[in-house]
Amino acid sequence: MLETLRTARGVIRSLGIYYGWQQRSRAAAMRTLYANFVRRDDLVFDIGAHVGDRVLAFRRLGCGVVAVEPQPALAFTLGILFAHSHRVTVVRAAIGRQAGQIEMKINIDNPTVTTASDAFVQAAERAKGWEGQRWDKTTRVPMRTLDDLIEQYGMPAFIKIDVEGFEEEALMGLSQPAPALSFEFTTIQREVAHACIARCIALGYTRFNAAIGESQQLGEWRSAEAINRWLDDLSHETNSGDIYARVA
Repeated sequence: MLETLRTARGVIRSLGIYYGWQQRSRAAAMRTLYANFVRRDDLVFDIGAHVGDRVLAFRRLGCGVVAVEPQPALAFTLGILFAHSHRVTVVRAAIGRQAGQIEMKINIDNPTVTTASDAFVQAAERAKGWEGQRWDKTTRVPMRTLDDLIEQYGMPAFIKIDVEGFEEEALMGLSQPAPALSFEFTTIQREVAHACIARCIALGYTRFNAAIGESQQLGEWRSAEAINRWLDDLSHETNSGDIYARVA
């Protein structure tokens, strides 16, 4: 019973963070940002959809969305939030380099940072600014690949990946580039972001950009070499953000 209450509190906390009244300007900025990558009737994959704030942004831009979320409580929440949207498909699975199953490390009180990556947990446990985070439950979930999703739903115009240190693994399950994608980076695991950039290069992406934290503000488009240098120059306090990649 206590775990159920903590899980519900964690979901409610996330809903408050991402849908609170003070988030209106952020939501508008998010739509402006994603309008650089998608048009009405495009298909989008939201990998690590959490409570669906970005799903909502894509829907308001007129896109169809495949929302992928492995956490049972959050997948259930997404199903309720978008029950009446025929253009949102919720897939309860993790995304990795191969199909199968994987163990999720769940942060009950802060489900935003639930992860399939042991290395992410280890990095966070010794990092300044991450004090108090606990991954105190595990659960096995299905794991699919981006190629598998493309085979089932079609090629998306944009893939958003935010999977707490498992981004490289997700990209390793992609064998052909979508027109554009984004992946989250953290300053506690810059090596994962560098590996993601390398994977993007191998897939044929040539132009890169970034937004710090939840700013929703893109900078200048850069080469892979330049975005790697930019990443290395960030202060630890930057914490996280998203790197964007385009084929051309």
